Amino acid sequence: MIRSMEVECIPYRKTGYFTSLINDYLDESEPLRSFYHRFPRIDSFGPQIEEKKTNYPEAHRQVLHRVLNSQYKGFQTSPSTEENIQELKNTSTFTIVTGHQLNLFTGPLYFLFKIISTINLCAELQVAYPAYKFVPVYWMASEDHDFDEINYFNFRGQKLHWNKNASGAVGRLDTGGLEEVFQAFKGVLGKNIRADEILGLFDRAYLQHKNLADATRQLANELFGDYGLVIIDGDDAHLKELLVPYVKKDLFENTSYKSVNSTLEEWENSEGSYHIQVNPREINYFYLKDDLRERIIQTEAGFGVINTDIRFSKKEILQEIEQHPERFSPNVISRPLYQEIILPNLCYIGGGGEIAYWLELKSSFDDCQVTFPILLLRNSGLMITEKQYGKLQRLQLSLEDIFLKQSSFINKKIREISNIDIDFSSQQEHLRKQFEDLYRIAEQTDKSFLGAVKAQEVKQLKGLKHLEKRLLKAQKRKLKDQVVRMTDLQNDLFPNQSLQERALNFSELYLEYGTDLIPMLVQALRPLKLEFAVIIA
Repeated sequence: MIRSMEVECIPYRKTGYFTSLINDYLDESEPLRSFYHRFPRIDSFGPQIEEKKTNYPEAHRQVLHRVLNSQYKGFQTSPSTEENIQELKNTSTFTIVTGHQLNLFTGPLYFLFKIISTINLCAELQVAYPAYKFVPVYWMASEDHDFDEINYFNFRGQKLHWNKNASGAVGRLDTGGLEEVFQAFKGVLGKNIRADEILGLFDRAYLQHKNLADATRQLANELFGDYGLVIIDGDDAHLKELLVPYVKKDLFENTSYKSVNSTLEEWENSEGSYHIQVNPREINYFYLKDDLRERIIQTEAGFGVINTDIRFSKKEILQEIEQHPERFSPNVISRPLYQEIILPNLCYIGGGGEIAYWLELKSSFDDCQVTFPILLLRNSGLMITEKQYGKLQRLQLSLEDIFLKQSSFINKKIREISNIDIDFSSQQEHLRKQFEDLYRIAEQTDKSFLGAVKAQEVKQLKGLKHLEKRLLKAQKRKLKDQVVRMTDLQNDLFPNQSLQERALNFSELYLEYGTDLIPMLVQALRPLKLEFAVIIA
């Protein structure tokens, strides 16, 4: 029996934390219609299944099944995950995928939200389409080389940092140096049974596995194995063999570069005027070998790898692609295509930034004749304890209030709780009407007087604004205790004035909720609801 809870939902647009692009996508805004295939609603998945069924080769299933069995060797696999891996051989089985970096100890809380969104969507689809099987997949971004983005996690305002000289694909990094992180974490966790459980998770993942990819697989498997999550590592020679024709098209025909640039031109000319998330390169692959991951570029003589002396003629790089496909690592533009080639996938679940760059890619998929997946914004949520919710109620704060930027939050609440009216809008309106009369008099007598009237109007309106600000400031001093309590609570719920899910590590919530945490989130989050969840427990 998991802890009781309440869930309230807020439209993403009302939170103030999501871009106009994402808000417009969720609203199915007309300027964005041409940049995606099908909108994420339950009845969109029927035609998506039929299309993917036609476009996904049977041979790819066999490769996928063999690779997953190989990658899971040495790991204790749950019965539901084992069943899902076996089901992937069947033509009636499809995947729902999310991807994420190999952040140390999961990194921010939204790692959990991504995977739970994926698990829950599979459950919803299973009910709606019982003739098919749906498998949740976590794609490990093991080939990323941005070590500085993943080598820490936050705990109670402290950054627990993995100090290591690193280069190349992060999944291949050895786990040396994580014993020191473990000891530092142990020192700040405190001593209780939940702290011991958290340390056990860290130990079994990072101290008992030799590289970061295996450590991450262990951790995600422990957290979500009971829900049948399948974890895949794209850094694999057999999977890369399926990518070979597309690598050649990118290197020799610059297909992604041309198609994505064409989309971006259309994007810039559309009504939405949205920010471009990523720009394509002429070649969208890195050369990956040992601890090296550097961009492939075209040279006068053929091809080269930047920051190295590695050079290829056209004939040599063709041979390299055929003999060592594992050495060709997709970048942010080509990785989505790689994923959709090797998986019988229907939908990709990602954060706002990810959805933004996926929206640039549809024409590239069309050119490669690969089915473009449904794009779904992952669930976002705020966890509020019953104690914190009690404080909200005593302070007469609504859930929407606490999403305001802090200055607006304070000003709004001071105006509401003051026993005097601090809003001078009516006085300003009265003043404007008086000046309208003065303008009419000036028009009828001496038009040169209009400038003086305008100057006086601006001066007096400015004076009223100044008085309003001074009165508000005085009320803030008078109600200082109330302001402090409000801002302390908001700071607890929005660390560094950011969403909780972008700052907190799951371990902080585990100390509060223990083994109930993940079942609570599974019960609370509804991926197709397309609203921000506030979970009170």
